[in-house]
Amino acid sequence: MVPARANPHSKVVIITGGTSGIDKAAAKQFAARGAKVGFCGRREQLGRQVEREIRAAGGEACYIKADVREPDQVKAFVDAVAARYGGLDIAFNNAGIGVAATPHDITLEQWDDVMNTNARGVFLAIKHEIPHMLKAGHGVIICTSSSATEQARPTGAAYTASKRAVQGIVKAAALAYGNKGIRVNAILPGITDTPFVRPPGIPDDVWEKFKAAFGPLNIEGIERMAAPEEIASAVVGLAADGFGYLNGASVMVDGGATAGRKMIIPPGFPGPAQ
Repeated sequence: MVPARANPHSKVVIITGGTSGIDKAAAKQFAARGAKVGFCGRREQLGRQVEREIRAAGGEACYIKADVREPDQVKAFVDAVAARYGGLDIAFNNAGIGVAATPHDITLEQWDDVMNTNARGVFLAIKHEIPHMLKAGHGVIICTSSSATEQARPTGAAYTASKRAVQGIVKAAALAYGNKGIRVNAILPGITDTPFVRPPGIPDDVWEKFKAAFGPLNIEGIERMAAPEEIASAVVGLAADGFGYLNGASVMVDGGATAGRKMIIPPGFPGPAQ
């Protein structure tokens, strides 16, 4: 038996990822607005910490360890969140990885890992989220693509291909379920100051210098990287009822970077991880 929701006006939100960066920021923002948030990730210690932080701030959230590359784990995660909170209203499918390697250097294992996480993981999440939304007669799904689909790098073949695939999945799902009250869209973040982008082992002072040089060279107008909270705010906004006619779209949230010049890496600095 599915439990009734304590507050029929609250939303149930599911997030793949949630342990750091954009997904963590989104989990906190949805919870701060009264949503019940279920999120997953492979790093259990970080997941439990985010869960504690949200609850300490007065929100409701549960972390469930799950790997989006594993079909059974994805289904179990989605079903558990829906059962715990009495349904599913919003899904943010954000879990992703990147590998920096030119096409002839990337290994088949690396290629498959990126594709299985970024593209197949989104497919699996949608596959198991949709039945709950069909039962309810409504839903919103937002999937993370990337501005890299429009501004590729020589070492980003796997990443860019996987994020292009996400856009294809989103378009097909939007057409399949739009007339059933379910909207499906993609968000395309630009370079964001997260552990995903920051190469490991770089001291804070070096990273701050890199960011100060990177912004004016690459992001005309705003001239800085995004904060994860800014991308999360876009996700929360696009999930709102006020965007009821937005379906099958790919929304660029990159500060205008793809409207300007190609990416320029400041001399003497390593590039962003993806």
